[in-house]
Amino acid sequence: MAAIVSALRLSRATYFEWKRLYLAGGVDGLKVRPIPGAKSKLTDEQTARLRGWLIGRDPRQFQFEFALWTRVLVAELIRVKFDVVMTPQGIGKLLRRLGLSPQRPLYRATQQDPEAVARWRAEEFPAIREQARREGAEIYFADEAGIRTDHHAGTTWAPIGQTPVVEATAERGGVNMISAVSQLGVLHFEVFTGRFDAGVFVEFLTKLTHDIDRPVFLILDNHSAHKAKLVRDYVASLEGRLKLFYLPAYSPELNPDEWVWKNINCATRRWQLPNGGERPPMSVSS
Repeated sequence: MAAIVSALRLSRATYFEWKRLYLAGGVDGLKVRPIPGAKSKLTDEQTARLRGWLIGRDPRQFQFEFALWTRVLVAELIRVKFDVVMTPQGIGKLLRRLGLSPQRPLYRATQQDPEAVARWRAEEFPAIREQARREGAEIYFADEAGIRTDHHAGTTWAPIGQTPVVEATAERGGVNMISAVSQLGVLHFEVFTGRFDAGVFVEFLTKLTHDIDRPVFLILDNHSAHKAKLVRDYVASLEGRLKLFYLPAYSPELNPDEWVWKNINCATRRWQLPNGGERPPMSVSS
């Protein structure tokens, strides 16, 4: 299945739907049925080419300045490539027929090394996991983030055409946070003010190792504070109770602790109190 999904660039849902149709009606069950409504302005060949462009290429490769496919950009691409003019509504229907939907993209740093990421997934992390099993250690992932009080997010209901105004203090404040989360979702965290440095990190490590009665394998990004001499000396003083491992550069998607900050970011957009009230929103940036 994985090979088919990868080769045809299908979602798992599409694969299983095609499989269901095939089991129910054989090859005939997979035949494309006529789409009700107006005839498409694009030929089957043009539609196939368009889908390949949208899935496999970036708008900037077509000399657009914007990096995300919007209905306006798709309409312009069709106009330039096929000399066909379509409305935004028509573009939306076409994109859905092509199996596409509007989605928030994941961003990857251009500096990321895909080979290093693949090696981490296939070799390095499995080796860390096996070593932890042998030594009776628990694996944790750690990360840092900050919360500010002067950022507003979310929406509020108001009369159409009348933008609501929310009065708030002009004072600015914020706190920083550091956390470590295990593979089973056990979370240890600390809130602090001031700059994150090696000293703050060692304080967190001291509390973390005090709270966990097993050896700890801590996986981190490549922040300079994580590799400072003060940190190395502290880890060495624990004589194996704590071992640090580092993710490939520019690969936050490999760190589950990133989801801690994502969840906080979403939650602070709409805080719900037990009595149904709301707390002021805050934002998180890691």
